[in-house]
Amino acid sequence: MAEHVPQLEVAGTVTREDVLRARDRRKVLASRAGRRRLHLLWLLLGPGVLVMLGENDGPSMVSYAATGATYGVGFFVPFILLTFLMAYLVQEMTVRLGAATHRGHAELIFQRFGPFWGYFAMGDLVLGNLLTLMTEFIAIQAGGLYFGVPAPLSVAIGVVLVSLSLAFRRYATWERVAMGLAAFNLLFIPAAFFARPDGAALLSAIGTWRPLPGGFDTVFLTLILANIGATVTPWMIFFQQSAVVDKGLTRADLAPGRLDTALGAILAALAAIATVVAAAPLYRAQADVSAFVSGADFATALRPYIGSVGATLFALGIIEAGLVAAMTISSSSSYALAEAIAERHSMNLDLAHGRLFYAAAIVSALIAGSVVLTPGAPLLAMTLTVNVLATLLMPPALLFLLLLVNDREIMGDLANGWRANLAGGSIVVAISLVGALYGVITVFPGLLPH
Repeated sequence: MAEHVPQLEVAGTVTREDVLRARDRRKVLASRAGRRRLHLLWLLLGPGVLVMLGENDGPSMVSYAATGATYGVGFFVPFILLTFLMAYLVQEMTVRLGAATHRGHAELIFQRFGPFWGYFAMGDLVLGNLLTLMTEFIAIQAGGLYFGVPAPLSVAIGVVLVSLSLAFRRYATWERVAMGLAAFNLLFIPAAFFARPDGAALLSAIGTWRPLPGGFDTVFLTLILANIGATVTPWMIFFQQSAVVDKGLTRADLAPGRLDTALGAILAALAAIATVVAAAPLYRAQADVSAFVSGADFATALRPYIGSVGATLFALGIIEAGLVAAMTISSSSSYALAEAIAERHSMNLDLAHGRLFYAAAIVSALIAGSVVLTPGAPLLAMTLTVNVLATLLMPPALLFLLLLVNDREIMGDLANGWRANLAGGSIVVAISLVGALYGVITVFPGLLPH
């Protein structure tokens, strides 16, 4: 396998990056030797929780809110649970790939498939990341508007916070700060309680998967795609694999790594369903969601139904969703870009050696924030469209992932078995079919009722 690793200034030099990662690993080994299981789990938690709660981002929470306001809790609550199961299956393969190879996803694609497919995958990622990053600042702006903060100030604060998070120059510190912020994604859960949901009806919806009210139409298919794109996207694969490598996880850490990913999926699913439930009063009130401009409109429209406290929690959750996702998605772009051009890529780098790595994240945030402030931009339409686009971009990313986790030269005994391939292949086929159907009705809009 051709080498595709950054060259150190002096061969054999132990870098700051190496020292910091070694210190983290020493803590893990000491905890494992002392059989302190909870402490060991705490040390290894991070990439899975962050990738799942990070994907509960601005466009995702707005998609869930639009779903609840359009269809209530019947059909989509069990569907959302299914999408998070899909997300876990995809990200579990990502954890195994990172632990087995100690290489980032972009780096492996270049190594195993060559420059053409490497740049193809990078194009897929960069397009999706930049568009998604724009919607994160839309979410931050929308939440700020609810509290009376001018849009330029909200966006500027978001860009500054993303930039400052990189100043730690320490992966472990960045990860813990991001996890602390990600915990606020759970604000949607108390917001849902203010909507006074019918618990029996909610359990019935999960258990029976109620038929869709209103039938199969363009709006329904768009929300199907948006909800898939709210849980399974290309940046998640690139981010979690690079984070697993940056954290130094090994084969011995696979069980905690899987638990980390499962815990993230469960927490993110709870927050997603809570968002649908919190917005469901708008469905009962027959609110016209198409007239909403941004996520702030959901919080404002919900105030008469879930009260000021509930609406405030909803708006704060929208801000958190955008901020955490901006941090993780911009870092995903940094990892992938540096890996693609064989530069050093770690949040343990000092500023001198990590100029390109850190600059990529900051520049992408600046570009996204600037676009969001364009006068007259259709913010809600952009938000929903990005999740749809994320779904359409997912099949190529999944195919690369499946090819890599079946490569026994790099995976050894951690390569996929037939069950994992069946699950992964089914996900690729399902997403491709839904995407193809969406393409057909886009070209021939008269095929479905509106």
